[in-house]
Amino acid sequence: MKFAKIVGIPLAFLACFAFGFTWRDLQKGAPPSTDALRVLLGASRVSKEEVSATQTFRAAYQRISTDYYKGVDGKKLKYAGIEGLMGALGDPHTVFMEPAQAKEFQVETQANFVGIGARLSPDPMGARVASVFEDGPANRAGLRVGDSISGVDGESVVGKTVEFIVSKIRGKEGTPVRLQIVRPGAPKPLELSIRRSQVITPTVEGKLLPGSIGYVAVASFSEPTNAQFSKELGKLGPGLKGLIIDVRNNPGGLLETAVEMLSRYADDKVVVKMRMRDGREEVAKTYYGQRKPLGYPVIVLVNEESASAAEIFAGALRDYKLATLVGEHTYGKASVQNVYALVDGSNAKITIARYFLPSGQDISRRVDEDGQYVSGGLQPDYKVELDLTTQVVFGDPDKDPQLKKAIEIIQSKE
Repeated sequence: MKFAKIVGIPLAFLACFAFGFTWRDLQKGAPPSTDALRVLLGASRVSKEEVSATQTFRAAYQRISTDYYKGVDGKKLKYAGIEGLMGALGDPHTVFMEPAQAKEFQVETQANFVGIGARLSPDPMGARVASVFEDGPANRAGLRVGDSISGVDGESVVGKTVEFIVSKIRGKEGTPVRLQIVRPGAPKPLELSIRRSQVITPTVEGKLLPGSIGYVAVASFSEPTNAQFSKELGKLGPGLKGLIIDVRNNPGGLLETAVEMLSRYADDKVVVKMRMRDGREEVAKTYYGQRKPLGYPVIVLVNEESASAAEIFAGALRDYKLATLVGEHTYGKASVQNVYALVDGSNAKITIARYFLPSGQDISRRVDEDGQYVSGGLQPDYKVELDLTTQVVFGDPDKDPQLKKAIEIIQSKE
């Protein structure tokens, strides 16, 4: 079964503009419809009940375009109008994305782009290399974690934002980019020439902990995540005494990816029930014939930044008594979005349904008038709060109390 639904992050199909007129018509100076002109001119023979929201909007747009005391940017008006429409819904997950945002969103969802294969973080010298992808061109060229990028193609990027530096590094596939590198311990800056290529972002990282306990961190549910998840599990080898799946700070992603990953643990089981505006209910189920016997306990680490597909994944595993949840309550995003491509490359991400876990549980987030969490999300089986006054390093048993608790639970089951 193929799903056109996304939870948190997203497939793009539709090319339409919701107001019933196109930007191309406005660029050509096409006049508003007869009904719109009546609204614009205040014709008495058109009752307020007969005027649609589309006609009113079109008339207001036309009036601003022609009568405002100075020239206006039609694109800004158009985008502001759409943002206003979505903002009026009071749904933080129904949003408009301008073309640049839409493109970046697609990159995140597909986890596939042209670049050098490295994650960057802010640094006074420009951008610090936080990680280097194992199979990427940056790794082959000798870029290291801890390096600082101070120049790109002969241009200094000291003091620039990470977003700006990334935009300079990315480019056409097969072309070279020259990076000036400040490396700790090196007597002078280095220069690396790296040929840009197609890069698949790692969304899953795994390692074997002492006592033959597997640890797999899943950063998002993107298109390649299921294959990466399987690959990392394979690296852990046989003889595992337990598995810890870390979806803390995972914002979600594609529902279909969550279904694929859950199919490893359950055959033909309900993953989530989605209720549409007309009361219809759609059900997503795991695939048949992909289940692999576990033979060891599974712990899923969660926190308040675990949302959407991450909550579905963790919640379904617990509903079928396949995993124990450790950490803090999850976000509570119980809605499904579709992403619609608009005619100019922008996107409209719109909530199309509410979802419920296999048990029927509604995990909708509830907040007070100040926007502070009140209830909702998944409550862990073992609650472990982090002490913010101490240094916490996710994935390090000595500096990660939630991971430490998960290890203790697994060891208690031996």
